[in-house]
Amino acid sequence: MHQPSKTIGILAVTQIVSWGSLYYAFAILAPDIGRELGLAPAEVFGAFSWALLVAGLAATPVGVLLDRHGGRYVMAAGSLLCFLGLAWLGRCDGIVSYYLAWTLVGLAMAMTLYEAAFATINRKLAIGSRRSISTLTLFGGFASTLFWPLTAQLHALLGWRGTYLWYGLAQLIVCLPLHLWLGGDPPRARTGAGGARRSHTLGEALRHRAFWALALAFSANTFIFSAMAVHLIALLGRLGQAPAAALLLAALIGPMQVAGRVGEMTLARDTAPHTVGKLSFAMLPAALLVLVLAGGQGWAAALFCVLYGLSNGILTILRGSLPQALFGRAHYGAIAGAMAGPSLLAKAAGPLVAAALLGHDDDPALLVWALLALSVVSFAFYLRAVSSACAPEPGEAFDKRTA
Repeated sequence: MHQPSKTIGILAVTQIVSWGSLYYAFAILAPDIGRELGLAPAEVFGAFSWALLVAGLAATPVGVLLDRHGGRYVMAAGSLLCFLGLAWLGRCDGIVSYYLAWTLVGLAMAMTLYEAAFATINRKLAIGSRRSISTLTLFGGFASTLFWPLTAQLHALLGWRGTYLWYGLAQLIVCLPLHLWLGGDPPRARTGAGGARRSHTLGEALRHRAFWALALAFSANTFIFSAMAVHLIALLGRLGQAPAAALLLAALIGPMQVAGRVGEMTLARDTAPHTVGKLSFAMLPAALLVLVLAGGQGWAAALFCVLYGLSNGILTILRGSLPQALFGRAHYGAIAGAMAGPSLLAKAAGPLVAAALLGHDDDPALLVWALLALSVVSFAFYLRAVSSACAPEPGEAFDKRTA
């Protein structure tokens, strides 16, 4: 009999390692990569954005594979690609090799990060998937807190090449066997059972106005978080924080993500996901407004990091639970992958646009104001999505009690 704790335990480890090595490590290693390979910052960050673009393009076909075959082999294959991509990255010697390595890493992202993990949980657990997703993201929230200092230490000892090689080995030795250990899916997952509510096909979801409003809301939100994930430490420094203080403030975000997820699991466990989303989407413009008004003050930078972390922590859960709430379980992987595609494209653009805005002027106000405006747009799209879903089209229904 399948044990939910086994699935969550396996994915908790692999998500921490995968997010840490594929995503968060880059912010620490990027400056040395550019210096050694003789690349401009736009070329260094452009490869990372290219990887996110590849992940976005691969999200829907990977989701279809997850619906058909489950996470065991798809995520294991992703871990193998992680090893190959990171090992190649550690050995690259020029811009072409560098971009090819990130192409492999981008495909691996689509097969190993949260979207794949959420689809795996959806297939394995017919009951309690929302709580399981919340639990998984609770562990995943520690990835940045663990891997930023770990990457800094490994970088000091081994350089960026050695760090990526060791992270590639971690994917091969730790994550690949663990993904294989997930085992097959229970029969009920294969038949799509688990609730009386009719599931939408991918085509039906794509024709629903709530799908596109929610996809745009998540995309705008993801653009902001992607830009901040790479540039936050530099941005805080531009606003007047000392380097050590900026790093310490940025380290607040991981624990705050965890706190947000704990709150969602406890205080909001009986609250409909779309209601929790209203609070979470509203937190981001509030956080950026604090940064606009008093970003040079230590207390304001700390408050921004707290609100930013809480919002991001809860939104990660909503990305997993809302597609199922709106469109059902049977085609979750394909629908969630299609919804994640625009977000991953926005994630690819975020670091590049932020780098251009920061490079345009020593004053970071332009970037902060732009992100604030985008956060308001994101919130507006989310409210439109919820309104569309709660007033469904003929023959459709939105289950507020889902998961």
